[in-house]
Amino acid sequence: MDFKAEFDKARSEAEDIVLSYLPKEEGLQKTVMSSMNYSVDSGGKRLRPVLMMSVYKMFGGNTENKTIRAFMAAQEYIHTYSLIHDDLPAMDNDELRRGRKTNHVVFGEAMAILAGDSLLNYAYETAIKSYAYGEVSGDILIKAIDILATKAGIYGMVGGQVVDVETEGKDNDYETLDFIYRLKTSALIESSMMIGAVLAGASKDEIKNIELIANKVGIAFQIQDDILDIEGDEATFGKPIGSDAKNGKVTMAGKLGTDKAHEAVASLTGEAVAILDSLGYNDEFVKELLLSLINRKK
Repeated sequence: MDFKAEFDKARSEAEDIVLSYLPKEEGLQKTVMSSMNYSVDSGGKRLRPVLMMSVYKMFGGNTENKTIRAFMAAQEYIHTYSLIHDDLPAMDNDELRRGRKTNHVVFGEAMAILAGDSLLNYAYETAIKSYAYGEVSGDILIKAIDILATKAGIYGMVGGQVVDVETEGKDNDYETLDFIYRLKTSALIESSMMIGAVLAGASKDEIKNIELIANKVGIAFQIQDDILDIEGDEATFGKPIGSDAKNGKVTMAGKLGTDKAHEAVASLTGEAVAILDSLGYNDEFVKELLLSLINRKK
């Protein structure tokens, strides 16, 4: 299997799906739609929708169904809203994202806040409207929406962000950092992979194992992000290098040192792959996708 070619194809398909659900820039409120669309249509790996579709395929989901596509778009809108808000002056105060000016630099802080709020709400609008497709039962759809909402909220991403903000500048212990990483980063990866499994009809045990795999992958992904913030190339990374240190953030990579941080990424990913193998589906693409997170440069 040519993983790069397969990933590029999956990413391109995800890109088309994500952009296809965006609102038209019209009406008196069109500025916020332009702001929303600017950040969504700014490239990126589209990792979360690719993970969702890949797990969905692994469990035998029908790729012609529109429901999975709606949830892929919804997940990416939630991810993008979080990036818009992360970049705000009150948060990370970054002026560059994916090689372009951040939303608040282009549209102003107030409109960036509103664009983030709108994307979060629009994500749920997009997911809920898939009920009309009639492709999955109401119980399955509710379960998928519950995951989408819970993993993005106070018991997921937002909860992790709260602790991240409140402990900024403090010498966090490993337990606190682990909590932040599990909620702030892992939660949306868990959501993506779990929804793919749920919509494909996976069993409760399989969904639980997918959640555990995604949890380990998510923590590894965030540690790799920390490493890139220390030793990455700004042109490749797509945002300023050293922003964690500038903002007084204590990270796993900073605490462990980059050598041990690299080892932690490899160990966590290896554990995730071992659980994946135990499921018995032998999906080479999903496995290579998880492994590719170790060596990413952006």
